[in-house]
Amino acid sequence: MSDPDPDLSVARAVRRATQRLSRRLQLQRDADGLSLTKISMLGHLARKGPLTAGALAAADRLQPQSVTRVLADLEADGHIERLENPADKRQRVFAITPAGRAALGADMRVRDEWLASAVASLTPAERDALLRAAAILERLAD
Repeated sequence: MSDPDPDLSVARAVRRATQRLSRRLQLQRDADGLSLTKISMLGHLARKGPLTAGALAAADRLQPQSVTRVLADLEADGHIERLENPADKRQRVFAITPAGRAALGADMRVRDEWLASAVASLTPAERDALLRAAAILERLAD
């Protein structure tokens, strides 16, 4: 019997697969590494450039007060810097530093290496399909 709503069927399959892959990738992280929240903040800054605390909080659906401590820790560790906001001199924006990019890169590298070893077992056609699917997933995430 076919699913009465094929879009819902696809959605369920994609959700299950991405959740399982996400959990598996999280298991590959260094237990002593930066928290997922810190990695997320650094990732937003690396992709989008300098952002306010409010914009960072909104990007992860957190309360601004919740990110204050995280940003203070990242700043104290030299992973981000606080800059004047060119659009509003009363506000500050946060920007990733070279040390922050290095920490983010190190975190991603371990997971990328694990995933690359898993991808190596795929056929060339499966790798091509996976690359196309990754582009579609990026579009959905945006």
